[in-house]
Amino acid sequence: MNIIMMQKAKESIDLLTFPYAWNVLSFPAGPPSQILKIGVFVKKWPHRSHAGGLERHALTLHLALAKRGHELHIFTTSSPNSTFPTYPFPNLVFHLSRPTSGGYLDQAVVWEQFRAQNSTGRPFDVVHTESVGLLHTRAKNVPNLAVSWHGIAYETIHSDIIQELLRSPEERQATMMTERAMKVVEEVRFFQRYSHHVATSDHVGDVLKRIYMIPEERVHIILNGVDEEIFRPELSLGIDFKRKFGISKSRSLVLGIAGRLVKDKGHPLIHEALKQIFMENNKFQQSVTVLVAGDGPWGARYKDLGANILVLGPLEQAQLAKFYNAIDIFVNPTLRAQGLDHTLLEAMLSGKPVMATRVASITGSVIVGPESGYTFSPSVESLKKTLYKVWNDGRVVLENKGKAARQRGLQLFTATKMAAAYERLFLCISREQYCKYQK
Repeated sequence: MNIIMMQKAKESIDLLTFPYAWNVLSFPAGPPSQILKIGVFVKKWPHRSHAGGLERHALTLHLALAKRGHELHIFTTSSPNSTFPTYPFPNLVFHLSRPTSGGYLDQAVVWEQFRAQNSTGRPFDVVHTESVGLLHTRAKNVPNLAVSWHGIAYETIHSDIIQELLRSPEERQATMMTERAMKVVEEVRFFQRYSHHVATSDHVGDVLKRIYMIPEERVHIILNGVDEEIFRPELSLGIDFKRKFGISKSRSLVLGIAGRLVKDKGHPLIHEALKQIFMENNKFQQSVTVLVAGDGPWGARYKDLGANILVLGPLEQAQLAKFYNAIDIFVNPTLRAQGLDHTLLEAMLSGKPVMATRVASITGSVIVGPESGYTFSPSVESLKKTLYKVWNDGRVVLENKGKAARQRGLQLFTATKMAAAYERLFLCISREQYCKYQK
């Protein structure tokens, strides 16, 4: 927060026009002043370790709101091949339906489910849709609705540019650029039909207001958060994890990579960077261990780089917490400019510095300076240069950066902070009296 922001925060402010992330504000920790009936649309509910960022956000946020006592009705899909999870909250009710052939919510079915619940007991105080869980054709009829965006077409253009620059001569040139630009035009038109918009990064908040021309009182920035009770520094967890996988104490640096091991997450980039470094610097190879958590086609390719690359497969949250405690720095080479990656936030809350691609959502909200980590351009040369810098900086520097990363994480990226901000937004949407904030 800058000085001007601090001065404004001391005054009574209108939350609907607050231009910064609501995570910086402090909301009462006691019982909510009103129990809300909340309708939620999410196309897929997370199952075990197989969950993307949107699903993990839905799980973390809505479980936190259920713990706060709010009545939640989740409209989502069920898979015939898996058992749907259960939770110890009678106020958390799931309304399941078969997905369409494309994996989306069947809009006609969920709309009828929603209308039935809206006329049962009392109507919904607020409705929340994770991205286009509820399409704009239906959302236009719901004035008390907020949509959280986990990726918009304008951000994707940056990803397309990166992919094209990294394309090898043998690969066919992509033809998506023009289509993507038209997708932005389409979004500018239909986004207006959603009453309130939640941007999960500072950058997207700015884009929604400037490029998509949504009035500022309908755009609210609430950064993603992760469970601070799970992701925290715990030395013993890291020691146990290293022992389990036979990681030698003689290794001077342990790098961690986690997520879907696919092309657009940057794995070809870091694979090539590590391959070149190992070939040109034997000392680096002998002193560094790389832990790779996740599943995808690039998992097998990492194994070809040598015995100091350990591919762990997908990890459950408890194992991920141990993973973060075992590493010295977390590396995210993503080529996707959309959303705000949860793995970076998990690593920071675990007290680890982070290293990530220089895209707007990351540099604008997460790694805003060198105190907590490193950024690099999406090229092999830039990534190699940054990896060498991390190696030369060593563990003492990394530990200090990790402490700063955790402090930033506690200030902005906890599930508690995120849920408190959403709760206040939902209260504000349902009752105007909650839209005034007094520090």
